[in-house]
Amino acid sequence: MSAPIARSTAMRCLLLSSHPTAERAAALRAIAGHPEATVVESGTARPDPRRFDVVVLDSSVPLDSGWVEDLVAAVEVGTRALIFAEAGFDFRSFEHAGLSPISTAAALPEGEWMAKVANPDHPATRRAPAETALWDRPLALMLTGSWDPVVNVNVALRDHCLVADHPFGEGRMAVSGLGRHPGSLHSVFLQTTLRRLLSFRPDVPNERPLGMAIVGYGPYGGMGLYHGMAAEATQGLELVAVCDSQPERRKAAERDFAGVRTYGTLNELASDPDVDVAVVATPPSSHVTISLDLLRAGKHVACEKPLCFTVAEADLLEATATGAGVSLTVNQNRRWDPDFLAVKRVVESGSLGQVFNFETFVGGFEHPCRAWHSDAAVSGGAIYDWGSHYVDWTLQLMQSSPSVVRATGQKRVWHDVTNLDQVRVHMLWDDGREAEFVHSDVAAVRRPKFYLQGTAGTLSGHYRPLRFERLAPGTGYEAEAAHHAEAPVDLVLSRYEPSYGLVETVLPPAPPQRFAFHRNLADHLHFDEPLAVTVRSVRSVVAVLEAATESAGKRGATIVVPGTSSS
Repeated sequence: MSAPIARSTAMRCLLLSSHPTAERAAALRAIAGHPEATVVESGTARPDPRRFDVVVLDSSVPLDSGWVEDLVAAVEVGTRALIFAEAGFDFRSFEHAGLSPISTAAALPEGEWMAKVANPDHPATRRAPAETALWDRPLALMLTGSWDPVVNVNVALRDHCLVADHPFGEGRMAVSGLGRHPGSLHSVFLQTTLRRLLSFRPDVPNERPLGMAIVGYGPYGGMGLYHGMAAEATQGLELVAVCDSQPERRKAAERDFAGVRTYGTLNELASDPDVDVAVVATPPSSHVTISLDLLRAGKHVACEKPLCFTVAEADLLEATATGAGVSLTVNQNRRWDPDFLAVKRVVESGSLGQVFNFETFVGGFEHPCRAWHSDAAVSGGAIYDWGSHYVDWTLQLMQSSPSVVRATGQKRVWHDVTNLDQVRVHMLWDDGREAEFVHSDVAAVRRPKFYLQGTAGTLSGHYRPLRFERLAPGTGYEAEAAHHAEAPVDLVLSRYEPSYGLVETVLPPAPPQRFAFHRNLADHLHFDEPLAVTVRSVRSVVAVLEAATESAGKRGATIVVPGTSSS
């Protein structure tokens, strides 16, 4: 069993930048690391750097030699420092304080540049893509002595260093010629690289892959197979065990993944020392019990959605993980759906202005499946099934929880299953923003998958049929339809331009990021990267789902969401 991750919750961080925009300040905070860290912003004041564990310096701040000497002295005893360089930045005072010489060359033109990993074994770029496109106006660095290139760019077949690292005493000094364009700091590659340079884990060794287990393998083509394929495709993870109470499913796992060990009980799997992290892929009603048992056994846990049915259960799970010193996350994998990523990009770009209404829909008119998904006692009900994803999308885009929820349900057509035929969840924020999620099995005409209104325009995305057609020998034409929610949708952005009118733009889905959840899980456990899906964020989703379920049971009563300003 791997040791629990050490967490620096009391980190002291200093951010010095002259009048940063809110967007840049937020990006610098993300790079600085832990959200619990104290970040000091200042235009001219320069607090003693020896009081801080991490120093992030926008080079537009004027420096004096005495302050620089104090910073280098702090680095020598363990502080990590990051400087965003500007053309002509004077590094001579750093050289006088004992660092090897470094200087800046002329800035490169603004444009798309292919940032290259200089050394794939460097802790900051281990397992990063070899090349990443960045829109920036980079500044090349001239290195000497102990400076190590971390990120390069190739211009006319010649490498130029853009990010460099200098080990010095117990700490490290890093300089970035990237991040000069306002949007470039939002690059996942650049944020991850710079955050790792400020990490307090010095040189991460080439660790063995973490042993991953799947609890609840399920039928062929289900989540068990998916998670197994993800482990095979993700560097740093290795599928070592599967637990399922059904012998035929254990045999299926052994056929699908050669060499995997299979167990019939959770106790057997929890006793396996090669299992570091377990994926809970059982029906939702068992998530809490199984996750608690695994956490108490010292296993990291990645649970399928919904994590649980109540806020109290979410708090218990979080407290148990914290007490055991292990990690808990939730497979909200649809945060990486290509069409949702495209929606998120439009919202974050400001193209819609301020978003005040977000509507989502899933469903159609067909007999519901007769599996556990349609049984309220097991799935939690229709609000929890698809709502776990669609409400999560809503809270991600709105960046906060609604203050009140009102939900209604219909039960009129399908009487052999216990889920409602249709649910409508309306969410309202204190500032007047609103959102709605509808799941229906009685909608013969589908509503848009996405419908967003902002002060500058509207964004919509409509479902499209996905059919696989073929001519088979003997039987001729055959066709098979995939679930309508699996095909990413194109988006239509309609913006109002004064003195011109409405201008429409069709936007394709973002490039796919397959197994992104599993990559983040591996990087979190190996390198202490922040979890992409935290229990705190999922707790907010559960709070809305729990309130909506209560509201629907009370014929649409207005329910205050716990933990909001109205509660």
